[in-house]
Amino acid sequence: MPDCIFCDIVAGRSPAREVYSDENVVGFLDIRPVMRGHTLLVPRTHSRGLVDLAPEAGGQLFAAGQKVAGAMRHAVGADGVNLLVNDGRAAMQTVFHTHLHVVPRHNGDKLSFAKGLVVRRDPNPDETAELIRGALAR
Repeated sequence: MPDCIFCDIVAGRSPAREVYSDENVVGFLDIRPVMRGHTLLVPRTHSRGLVDLAPEAGGQLFAAGQKVAGAMRHAVGADGVNLLVNDGRAAMQTVFHTHLHVVPRHNGDKLSFAKGLVVRRDPNPDETAELIRGALAR
């Protein structure tokens, strides 16, 4: 899809801190993370939103989400994970290529999570990406 940053990342034309890749899905760190390790998973095939996402692609996306969520527990010490799809402008979707947010959570993190919604940065994203890749390799 022309002018789609996520298609460009999937094709290797735009940089990203990739943490996950299989034949159907690519995962990379969000450039404005809510929490350290916040990862975006995107299908390799473009779909604008849930309405045009093939059901099998949705299943593959969620299966990748389960793997990355499990890795978050080891990589960044997450106690839990939010899986989130923003579908449509009214739902705060800003890149119109279907994607699944995998956001690590920690017990008692409500205040830091709220701060993360405002600040949205990781002090060391290269290290974070390496930690997640390592946990996925286990």
